[in-house]
Amino acid sequence: MERNEVQPSLSEEERRFLDKEGYLNLGRLLSDRELGEIRSRVAALVKKEGTEGGSELFEAEHVKHPREAGTDRLANLVNKGSVFDRLYTHPKLLAATRHVLGSKICLSSLNYRSARPGGGWQRLHVDWHEGLGEDEFQVCNSIWLLDDFSAANGATRVVPGSHLWGCIPEDELSDLAISHPEQVLVEGPAGTVYVFNAHVWHGGTANTTQSPRRAIHSYFCRRDQPQQTDQKKWLRQETVDRISREAYWLLNVS
Repeated sequence: MERNEVQPSLSEEERRFLDKEGYLNLGRLLSDRELGEIRSRVAALVKKEGTEGGSELFEAEHVKHPREAGTDRLANLVNKGSVFDRLYTHPKLLAATRHVLGSKICLSSLNYRSARPGGGWQRLHVDWHEGLGEDEFQVCNSIWLLDDFSAANGATRVVPGSHLWGCIPEDELSDLAISHPEQVLVEGPAGTVYVFNAHVWHGGTANTTQSPRRAIHSYFCRRDQPQQTDQKKWLRQETVDRISREAYWLLNVS
């Protein structure tokens, strides 16, 4: 199977917004039932994995990328339950990702990040090591909101249009932790999905509430780029037996 044949489902207005601003609200793509199932499974995994949560992601680069204080992490969700399958195969998400990267995409990683009360703040960053031109984008990310996102609980900040600047925050800013004058917050009700060109400047903000702010990130790259999580290394036979041909293709394991 060479490519996913799902027809594009973005409107012309959505495509223009994504091109110009670098991010897009795809709407509420999860039902209350789906949200409940995902939250329940995540809670069980966090309890089971404890301090080892996210180890599949960080094991190879734990020196460069130490575990993030004030958060709960999980990685390799492809292999941890059918409730997560939809989070990297939804047609609208794939349409948006292909609009950014072209047709030859694969799943780089499927991870959970929860900002605990008082935690969650990140420096402005991009998900690539250098600034690139408009036709050279390599990565695209998405945020599946498992809780309402607001200014109070640490909603992600993005700097609209920064993916077109051809530079990264480290090269332009003296302080990556302070608010950017052009940043906006990704807010919305639980079940909403945001997609963003991962070359746009972005970062988490502080959760000032008494409840966790939970999200899952389905992160894609071009098929000729290394995956953040080595899908072939971690793929379980039970996963292969469960998922569709489309999902298997997206894992880029053959």
